[in-house]
Amino acid sequence: MDSAYLPFPMRVSDVRIETEDKRLKSFRLAFVNDADRDAFTFRPGQFAKLSLNGFGECPIGLASGPTEGGDLLFTVNKMGLVTTELHRLRPGDELGMRGPLGNGYPLAEMEGKNVVMVAGGCAASTLRSTMFWVTHPDNRRRFGAITFILGARTPGMLLYEEEWRSWRESDDVDCHITVDQGTPAWDGHLGNAPAIVEQLALKPGNSLALVCGPPRMIEAVLPIFTKLGWPTEQVFLSLENRMKCGMGFCGRCNVGSKFVCKDGPVFTKAEFDAMPADY
Repeated sequence: MDSAYLPFPMRVSDVRIETEDKRLKSFRLAFVNDADRDAFTFRPGQFAKLSLNGFGECPIGLASGPTEGGDLLFTVNKMGLVTTELHRLRPGDELGMRGPLGNGYPLAEMEGKNVVMVAGGCAASTLRSTMFWVTHPDNRRRFGAITFILGARTPGMLLYEEEWRSWRESDDVDCHITVDQGTPAWDGHLGNAPAIVEQLALKPGNSLALVCGPPRMIEAVLPIFTKLGWPTEQVFLSLENRMKCGMGFCGRCNVGSKFVCKDGPVFTKAEFDAMPADY
């Protein structure tokens, strides 16, 4: 695209209901133009703005891994006007996509280190992308031990069941899936994701942690990393804030001197601690 304000034309190729309450759906989007598809690149942790004429646009994390190829995956939580209209889309429908936007996770810093990922709720999407990157056969040797923790309220609210079941069976990943309330058939952990971090007593030596989840989960897990002795520069978190332009021009998402859309959405805990206390 000649302008970052102009969206790529996209077409829905597949729709999947992710959760039992049907409020989270995953959409696979294909580029309408082959040239756009061939030129598009992104990093895990980045996001895009999905748009519908007459309704507006909203920021959604890229859930697909850069190594997956093919169509892009976005998981949309039905919350407001735009996301409600996105949920009405069916295969063959068209929409716009502006991106990639934001900084993404620190892939270069992660190389040679153990990687801990803590994901919760619908915010697990960008860590799905990261998992596909770090576990790809061409990349796996670049990283040390990989620990993946995914939490949700109930088994029916867990995203990406096919993927996490595969990771849980893999020898390459120490995968922990947990829910607040189980069922008779549930065979995973009970408790929230921060509690699993504390139980595992994860050590900070030669490690980085990536945290992506609802604000309540982030607030609960950060003190645990501090208690376990993790330096603030080794813990990265993905933040959400109201965004408009997605490029740091409009000031809609600024927190102190930082723009969540441009300087983030990924920040170190050190950067987070320096933000205004009312964030």
